[in-house]
Amino acid sequence: MTTAIATAGNAAGPQPAVARAGWARQAVGLPEARWALAATALFAAGGLAQLAGAPPAVWWLLYLACYAAGGWEPAVAGGRALRAGTLDVDLLMVVAAVLAASIGQVLDGALLIVIFATSGALEAVATARTADSVRALLTLAPETATRLRPEGGEELVEAASLAVGDRVLVRPGERVAADGLVDEGVSEVDEAGITGEPLPALKQPASHVFAGTLNGTGALTVRVTREAADSAVARIVALVEEASATKATAQLFIEKVEQRYSVAMVLVTLALLTVPLALGAAFQPTLLRAMTFMIVASPCAVVLATMPPLLAAIANAGRHGLLVKSAPVMERIGTVDLVAFDKTGTLTEGTPRVVAVRPLAPSGLSENALLRLAAAAERSSEHPLARAVARAADERGIGLPEATGFRATPGQGVRAVVDGHDVTVGSAAVLAHGAPRAVRDAATAAAAQVESHGQTALHLVVDGVPLAVIAVADRLRNEARATVGRLAGTTGRPPVLLTGDAALPARAVAEAAGITSVHARLLPAHKAEHLREAQSAGATAMFVGDGINDAPALATADVGVAMGRHGSDLALQTADAVIVRDDLSTLPAVVALSRRARRVVVANLVIAGTFIVALSTWDLVGHLPLPLGVAGHEGSTVIVALNGLRLLRSSSWQEAAGEESRR
Repeated sequence: MTTAIATAGNAAGPQPAVARAGWARQAVGLPEARWALAATALFAAGGLAQLAGAPPAVWWLLYLACYAAGGWEPAVAGGRALRAGTLDVDLLMVVAAVLAASIGQVLDGALLIVIFATSGALEAVATARTADSVRALLTLAPETATRLRPEGGEELVEAASLAVGDRVLVRPGERVAADGLVDEGVSEVDEAGITGEPLPALKQPASHVFAGTLNGTGALTVRVTREAADSAVARIVALVEEASATKATAQLFIEKVEQRYSVAMVLVTLALLTVPLALGAAFQPTLLRAMTFMIVASPCAVVLATMPPLLAAIANAGRHGLLVKSAPVMERIGTVDLVAFDKTGTLTEGTPRVVAVRPLAPSGLSENALLRLAAAAERSSEHPLARAVARAADERGIGLPEATGFRATPGQGVRAVVDGHDVTVGSAAVLAHGAPRAVRDAATAAAAQVESHGQTALHLVVDGVPLAVIAVADRLRNEARATVGRLAGTTGRPPVLLTGDAALPARAVAEAAGITSVHARLLPAHKAEHLREAQSAGATAMFVGDGINDAPALATADVGVAMGRHGSDLALQTADAVIVRDDLSTLPAVVALSRRARRVVVANLVIAGTFIVALSTWDLVGHLPLPLGVAGHEGSTVIVALNGLRLLRSSSWQEAAGEESRR
C-alpha cells in the first residue's frame, strides 16, 4: 500500500517548502480517513441490507457506492504511479475487487476495498505531522526587542532585524530576543527549553544567553553574538528537519516487495490470457482461468498478515497508556536494542522537591520549625526552589506566618522578616559573615555533602546565624529503576542517559536509576549526535524525552518516545510514540508486545504464502474452480486476520509483559 512519509515536526520559518509539505500531508490524511469511514459505513449498510433480504439491487448499489468511496483514491494514485512507470498493490487490489464484482463476488470485493481504504487512512492520519509545534518553537523568541542606540536611548525593533554587535535590553519577565553575552546586569534565566536544566541559571556579565529563554527578576543588557537564523532555537528547528528528512521511511514487508510482486502477478495473468488464446484456446474459459489466478494470487492475505497484528498491538498498547503513531513504528519497536533517556521530566518527575532538612548544631529547632521559617520567607517568590520549600511545608501541614519586607536577589536568594526575625534563604552567598567561623564552616560542609549527591543546597540564615541546610532535588520516578533494569534485560544492552543537566545531578539520578553510562551538559545537537554514533555502530536506538531540547534526538532516533503529560508540543509532535500517563513501565512491555506482533506477522506470512502458492499452482497446472479459488483466498484472509486480532486481548499485553519480566 502507499506509505505516507512520517516526518516529525516539519516546520515553517526557515523552510517554507518543508512547511507546505507538512500541511499537504495533513490535508491528505484527514480526507483519507473520511473516505475510509464512508466506505466502511456503506459496506456495513450493504451487508445489513443483504441479511435483511432486501432486493439485490439495493445491496448491490450500496456495495458499489462502497467501491467508489474507498477505491477512487487508490485507483487515482495507482494510475499516477502507472503513468510514472511503476505498479503498486493498491491498483491491483482495486482491479481484483472489480473483477470479483464482475463475477458476482461483490461482497468479497467490497471487503477488500474497505480493508485497504481503512489501513491506508490509518497510516496517513497516524504519520501526518503538522508544522504547528515547530512554529510555536520559533515564536519562543519574541517578535520584537528593545535595542539600545549607540548614541543613547532605546528603540523597539523586530527581533529578526537584530545584527551581531547590537545591544538589547531584557526586562524582568521578558524572553531574550537573541543569542548573546550579558554586558550588564544580574538575573536568573530559565533555560530548560534549550539546555534541559531544571533550575534557572544565574546570568551576569560575560554569561551566555539564548534566544527564547525566560528572564527572571533582574534586568539584563545583552550584546547580540548570533543573528536570528543562527540562534539556538533556529538550530533546533534545523536539526529536527534534517533528522526528519534523512530518517529512513519505515516500510512494512508487503511495501518492500509490492513492486516486484505486482509486476510478476500482472505478467503471469497476461500470459495465462494471451498465450492460450494465441494457441487457439476458447476465450471464455481462458479469461476465467486468468481471472481466477489474479484473485487467488492477489496479496490480500499477505497485507492482512502484516497490518492486523500491528494495528491490534497499537490498540492494545493505547489501552495501557502508550500511543504508537503508526504500524511501521510498532514493527520497528521490536527491533530496538539501545534505549537512551533524557533526565529531567523523563526519568525524574521534573519538579524540585525538598528531600531533607539538616539542622546545624546551634539551631535548637526541629526540622518543621526550621522549614516553617524558610517557607514563610520563600512563599512570595516564584523561583522553583522557593516553590519546592513552600510545597514541603504544605505537605507537612505546617502553618506559615506572615512575612514582611520581602526582597529577592538574583543568584543569592530571598530575605524577609518572619515572626520578628531576619530570615534569609539562598545560596552560599547568604551566609552571614558575623556568625562564628565554626558555624559557617559547618554550614559549608553540610552543603558540600548535599551537593555531592547531586542535590541543591539552600542555606537558612536567621538573624545572621546559619541554622540549617535544606536539600532540594528532582525526584526519580517510582518505576524508573525497575524499567531501566527490565529494558536492559529485554534489549540486551543497558540504557544510557543523555542530558543537558550538570554532571553531578545527572550522575546522581543515573545511579539511582541503575544507569552506568551518563553523558551530561549536552546541547540538543549533541544528543542527536550521540544517537547517530550508536546507529552508525549498528544499534537500533530508542530515545525517551519530553522537552523542546529533546526534539532533535526524538527525530534522529529509530523510535522517539515522548512523555505525554508534561511533554512540550514539539516533543509530542516529533515523537513516534507517546507515553500518555508518563508511566515508564509501559516501555519494556511495548517492546515485548512488538516482538510478539512481529512473530505473529511471520506466522501469518507463512500461512498466506502457503495458500497463495498452493492455489496459484493448482490454477496453473490443473483446473481450479473459481468458487473454490475464491473460498480458499478468502479463507486464508480470514485466518490471518483473526490470528492477528488475537493481539487485541488485554491478556496479550500481560503475557508480553510477563515474557519480558522473565528474561
